[in-house]
Amino acid sequence: MLVNPHVYGIGAYMAPVFHLRRMPGGGLFDTYANSIEQTWGGARQVTDRDITGA
Repeated sequence: MLVNPHVYGIGAYMAPVFHLRRMPGGGLFDTYANSIEQTWGGARQVTDRDITGA
């Protein structure tokens, strides 16, 4: 998994990218994977109202 964490004060294109691998006994990969699953689980399709505000 490639992770581009937010770094306060700089744009994402300048922030480091971490290459994570799922390893026995490690939890960082699963932490990010669970976060992504929760985000996608609450996602919905973008509507015209989201774009225009009308």
